[in-house]
Amino acid sequence: MDVYPTTTPLQRMRKADSMRAICDNVHGYVTMGPHVWKVVDTKHFQRLRHIKQLGLSYYVWPGASHNRFEHSLGVAYLARQMVMHLKDAQPELGITDRDVKCVELAGLCHDLGHGPWSHVWDGVYIPSALRAGFLPKDRDWRHEDASEMMFDDMMEQYDMDIPRQDVEFIKALIAGDQDRCSDEKPFLFEIVSNKRNGIDVDKFDYISRDTRAIGENQNLSLTRLINSARVIEDQICYHIKDANQIYELCYTRFSLHKRIYNHKTAKAIENMIVDAMLAAEPYLKIASYINDPKKYLGLTDDIRTEIQRSQAPELLEAQRILERIQNRDLYRCVEYKVFDWEHRELLEENITAAGIVAATKAEFSARVGQPAPGIDPEINEDDVITPEDIEDLTPDKVIVTFSTMHYGMKDKNPLDFVKFYPKSRPDECSHAQRGDLSLLMPKQFGEVLLRVYTKDIRFFGIVQSGYRTLLTRVTQSEPTSIDVQGSESDGIPERPRTPRTASRVSSFNKSFSVESGEGGENGSPFLNQFTTVSKGYGKSLAHPTSPTKIFGPLPVSAPDSNLALEPLESEDHSMVTRPPLQAPASPTAAKREPKTPVPARIGAGSTPRGIAGGVDSPVTGDDTALPSGHPGPGRGLRSSKRLREDGRDSKAKELSGNSSTPSKRRKT
Repeated sequence: MDVYPTTTPLQRMRKADSMRAICDNVHGYVTMGPHVWKVVDTKHFQRLRHIKQLGLSYYVWPGASHNRFEHSLGVAYLARQMVMHLKDAQPELGITDRDVKCVELAGLCHDLGHGPWSHVWDGVYIPSALRAGFLPKDRDWRHEDASEMMFDDMMEQYDMDIPRQDVEFIKALIAGDQDRCSDEKPFLFEIVSNKRNGIDVDKFDYISRDTRAIGENQNLSLTRLINSARVIEDQICYHIKDANQIYELCYTRFSLHKRIYNHKTAKAIENMIVDAMLAAEPYLKIASYINDPKKYLGLTDDIRTEIQRSQAPELLEAQRILERIQNRDLYRCVEYKVFDWEHRELLEENITAAGIVAATKAEFSARVGQPAPGIDPEINEDDVITPEDIEDLTPDKVIVTFSTMHYGMKDKNPLDFVKFYPKSRPDECSHAQRGDLSLLMPKQFGEVLLRVYTKDIRFFGIVQSGYRTLLTRVTQSEPTSIDVQGSESDGIPERPRTPRTASRVSSFNKSFSVESGEGGENGSPFLNQFTTVSKGYGKSLAHPTSPTKIFGPLPVSAPDSNLALEPLESEDHSMVTRPPLQAPASPTAAKREPKTPVPARIGAGSTPRGIAGGVDSPVTGDDTALPSGHPGPGRGLRSSKRLREDGRDSKAKELSGNSSTPSKRRKT
């Protein structure tokens, strides 16, 4: 049914001429009316071309380069499809052409207020700017607020021919708040932004678009869901046979958050971008743009390019962080763990960067200058924990993030908020019971992912140790010697703790059932056994390695052939010896020289670092010696895999008794 009233063929022709079509990679060819294109052809909407839909996930999935621009067009299309279906299927609802137009425009403009890198702006940066004091503490801001601000400014600058009452209706549809327009049809507020159960066309579009962008398939049929929708008791319900499709939609949302939106590398880059923006904030004052629509127009992902291009000395720190992203010198994820939804508040209160640093300093205060457990300082002295390491570790070098992942209704089952109707009674709806859907539904629908990052890799091991110490105290007993807010409590009165904290601590132990083999090396279910490293891990990786450090100085002349054999520890930890490196007269001579194995003896090696591959050789990557009779650097550098193979061949011949037979060199 045509929503644009026409009376004559000439008017129909003029209307057809004003329609425009686009080819969308998700919905195919889409035709929209002039009222849509009037909004699209404004600077407020064109701004969305420069804001990535998935923010910084683009650095992990290069195909996820789509922007808020195409997503908004897709939501407008689906909003129109939904409201037109309801109008055609249920004429008794009294849906008017004005309702269709307002719902379509609400879908088109619902993301006008997104800032740089989408949810990084409103979900991370603005809260960080509030905590840092760059904005008033009582400022409660969401991107929906900016969407309304930008929509009002658009109406003021352009002649849209939209009545003021319709403008307020569109803004209420964007917010999903029926109370703001109580005289409008309540079910219309569930099409673009559904606050009742989260099932709306915004979710339909971004789930389909995002899964396609990252190269995966999804089993959702948007056309089927739209055609299944029906208004009963002033709310949108669905056919019971499509209950699994609704569940699949909710699960896919959770899966995208779990695997894509909260990817550890994308989150590391997100933290670095936020740090760079905070470093630039005193000079640029970009956080204050949320109050000015004229300034907000220029706030896109291009802000990063502006910072990097600037010659202002005030932006040097921000530029340094952004350069680290380009060089892939990222913040490192030290530890992660998934917790029950109910423990989020307790974790956020107690697991802080300051608390981790305080626990780290207390743990290592008596051990500074000592090598990390299991590491011999003679092998790698960089792994010794020094007083400077402990002193340099400050809370600003540690980041703790909490990511909530759920099916769309926090810790609740979204299907409990959706009503279904049967084919035999299309005007009656009710909630589905467990047996009506599936017996394999999960028991929990929300979880909290805790991650700890370090900005300097040399603190990797000690930060992990401090975090584990703090977490053990929080989850097993009340902290006593360490104030989890960041200061050592010796001689300092502890801050008051409410009884509910103790009850929440006890709930930790009830939520995990530790059986044989669970809980990792420490037997605790709260520590991740797959991320365990040594206390000194990261020390030797802290600084970029130059080619000179990697390969060592090349010998200028052949050493004396009368030098004694040098003992060296092999892969199986037995001690073998080999003659010192000598430069052969020619490659041919080296090829003719047979490999004569040398009997093993116990001793301490003094092999220099470099391509010779000694105890500390960075070429081989382990404690494996070059095989006896190896021609050395005269043949050029050889891969660590080749060196290990030659070593194994030599040892195998010793054991088999055929060591006197010269071995053939493999072709490279």
